Amino acid sequence: MIGFAYLGALAVSLGGLALLDRRFRLAFWYDARRSAWTVGLGVVGFLLWDLAGLALGIFARGDSPHMTGVLLAPELPLEEAFFLTLLCYVGLLLWRWFDVTAAQREAGRRALAATDDAGRSGRPDDAGGAA
Repeated sequence: MIGFAYLGALAVSLGGLALLDRRFRLAFWYDARRSAWTVGLGVVGFLLWDLAGLALGIFARGDSPHMTGVLLAPELPLEEAFFLTLLCYVGLLLWRWFDVTAAQREAGRRALAATDDAGRSGRPDDAGGAA
């Protein structure tokens, strides 16, 4: 049972991210197809990076009693795919959160500027010094 501890922690973390995503409609609950492509391409890219590092002897699988021992390829544990999914999903959620909040701040600035402009144009003392 301890062999699934790390995989379980990754799965719980992915579930927590999905709950945040659902609550704020940032990625999959905003545009599921585009989000799936983004996370999928990121995971595939990182897996290719890992495979290249393993082939060159740069990376090696560590031994841990908390891992399942299931390998996707020689020296590439199953948990790595879940970790890379978590990494890509966090990156996507952060990007979308910063994008959404920046748009909200800009809309607030525009609304404030429009309110200020409307307030000034209605006063006679702002119209060229007429008194």
